[in-house]
Amino acid sequence: MSGYSSTARANKPANEAVLTMKTIGLLGGMSWESTLNYYRLLNEGIKQRLGDLHSAEICLFSVDFDAIEKLQHQGAWDELAQQLSAAACAVERGGADFLLICTNTMHKVAPQVAAAVTIPLVHIADVTGAALQKNAVRRVGLLGTRFTMEEAFFKQRITDNFHIEVLIPNAVQRELIHRVIYQELCLGVIREQSRLDFLAIIAELTAAGADAIILGCTEISMLVQQRDTASPLYDTTAIHVQAAIDLALADSGLAATALNR
Repeated sequence: MSGYSSTARANKPANEAVLTMKTIGLLGGMSWESTLNYYRLLNEGIKQRLGDLHSAEICLFSVDFDAIEKLQHQGAWDELAQQLSAAACAVERGGADFLLICTNTMHKVAPQVAAAVTIPLVHIADVTGAALQKNAVRRVGLLGTRFTMEEAFFKQRITDNFHIEVLIPNAVQRELIHRVIYQELCLGVIREQSRLDFLAIIAELTAAGADAIILGCTEISMLVQQRDTASPLYDTTAIHVQAAIDLALADSGLAATALNR
């Protein structure tokens, strides 16, 4: 899908590059606070790359997170897979060229979602693992929901595909992180004590040998940022967004030249 109409393209000078921006498909609303960050970072990133009045071409399906959260905690993952697969099909019909699930936890059903559509799904663990590998990280700490920290769908994928050891907090710390995510961050609540608790957990993982820390829930960056700690942080939202921007502009004649005009 192009950022210009065919008429506008036909009237452009022959020596001027034509923008061919892919449409980014988003499955959002899990929570809407983190999806807001996706939307903002995607548009800021496209503007930074292309200049002028450019913004991202996005097709977004935003779910009702209350229903999703209840099914998560009931363990109804098959039903969740069906719901997200239907939403993904709607995004594909809306013209998306590829798909992002705007949450780490729901990548538990990423294989089913990917199988339901014909467009590529950009997996958040894959782009995070690639970023870690590029920077020669060998051991990483992982913060996220209890599902993300304890189950294999995220951490095992990073270990298997990128040969990186993943450390997780202890059981008490995992419960605290999970509670803060669902009862505070997903409601837009930022508490200083929670920030201090997260920083203490990060410090403990670093002391245990973690070279870096994955902020493996899209809401955590609302609470903890790089300025808060000396431990290198890998924010999965920011990494996911940059991968989407790269893919959206991969065939763009303006991607490398627009800022030099």
